[in-house]
Amino acid sequence: MNGDVGRGLHFFLDYSNYTSPVKNDGEWMLNKLRDSVKNAGIREVHSHVERFDGTKSPPGYAAVVLIDESHVTAHCYSEIGLLAIDVFTCGDNDPQIIVDDLKNFISKSINGIKLVREEKINRFVK
Repeated sequence: MNGDVGRGLHFFLDYSNYTSPVKNDGEWMLNKLRDSVKNAGIREVHSHVERFDGTKSPPGYAAVVLIDESHVTAHCYSEIGLLAIDVFTCGDNDPQIIVDDLKNFISKSINGIKLVREEKINRFVK
């Protein structure tokens, strides 16, 4: 990209060595996503978590918070220790606040977890 700032920022955080810190980790993560959105002063529109038991999809969960002008998600493949966080805002809100909050929380809450990718992409660049 040529340095142009688009309409929105999209962050990707990929972790390895994920282990469940609590019994209901999908709900636990959803609550943290919601807290991070609220702390950033962004309006939540809807939230949901779906748990996967391994019968049709790999074990883990998908948690999503729809926000005013986009979303925050977490996808976990617990059997192989992977966690993917996705933070996208396409308005005037600063997603970096959410990203920093989640990175801090995850690193303190899950022993041995490793951040293996962190990427920030400008979206809708002219």
